Amino acid sequence: MSKLIGILTSGGDTPGLNSAIRAVGKTLLHEGGYTLIGYLDGYRGLMENRFVELNDAYLSGIITRGGTILGSSRDKPHKMPVGGKIMDMTDVIVENYHSNHLSGLVCLGGGGTQKNSYRLANAGLNILTLPKTIDNDIMHTDVSFGYDTAMMIATEAVDRLHSTASSHHRIIILETMGHKVGWLALGAGIAGGADVILLPEIPYDEQVVADAILRRTREGKKFSIVVVAEGAMSKSMAKVLEEEGGKDKVEEMLKTRTPQLAAHLERLTGREARVTILGYVQRGGTPTPYDRLLSTSLGSRCAQEIMKDKWGNMMAVQNNRLVTVPLEKVAGPVKYIPKDHYLLTCVKDIGVCLGS
Repeated sequence: MSKLIGILTSGGDTPGLNSAIRAVGKTLLHEGGYTLIGYLDGYRGLMENRFVELNDAYLSGIITRGGTILGSSRDKPHKMPVGGKIMDMTDVIVENYHSNHLSGLVCLGGGGTQKNSYRLANAGLNILTLPKTIDNDIMHTDVSFGYDTAMMIATEAVDRLHSTASSHHRIIILETMGHKVGWLALGAGIAGGADVILLPEIPYDEQVVADAILRRTREGKKFSIVVVAEGAMSKSMAKVLEEEGGKDKVEEMLKTRTPQLAAHLERLTGREARVTILGYVQRGGTPTPYDRLLSTSLGSRCAQEIMKDKWGNMMAVQNNRLVTVPLEKVAGPVKYIPKDHYLLTCVKDIGVCLGS
């Protein structure tokens, strides 16, 4: 009797999910003795016991597809909306796991998925995870799949905005995703040749940004490109965050931060400013070759761990090597940009303003 393995995708959709699913499935099918089922819509599908068998035909031709063939949701096993109430459905999930005679479960997701998977591992389930997020904020892996594709899309947007900024002598502000960390804004900003990059890790001063733009004007440069992560805060917002109830206040302020930044820069520099918010376009579409390679290699390594009956780990990349990291180490911490990171040094060396 073949061993049954479950797999699901949770959290925001990310390029590379389908190639990771495909790699796990094809490796297990190629080795033989395994059957793979995919739970639909993340942990909710696991709770409701909705799944499909991922045979060779189902896995065929999906490596180039964005999104996830299994669907996804942000439902958490211990905080799941059911019948108008928020309930802990962990026991139901554990019961479904055992009633389906699963040998193990593979969860593909970001930081939240790593935490939820760790909870299920503590509930006695055999769990393995893969790191996916365009934010690149998962600890103990050099890179997460999805990041390269999102950075390419954001960089292309910066490239395109250069032409309209230069034609109309404007300030163009591009907002990228990145609520807690600025890896995406930093990478796209450097690659796209932005003049200002604003990150959640470094609170900015609007006057410093304006001064950098005015300095460019004096040097004969007639436009400026500002790349700002959605979670970047001004120094005044950072002070509000320290107050009681400050987190909720800052969340509200961030909803209108970018248009207000544009208005303030217009006033401080005397130049027109326009805003482009990329939003979900960064998460869509065909994954880059690098993300396909990364997710495929992580998926095949995951299948190898399954065949060795090794559980409780996340697949990761460290120093160009595939490794496994205990879930207890990745569940919770966030990979912020270190203050001494070489890319920050690079930014300063080439004269890009960080707003501080």
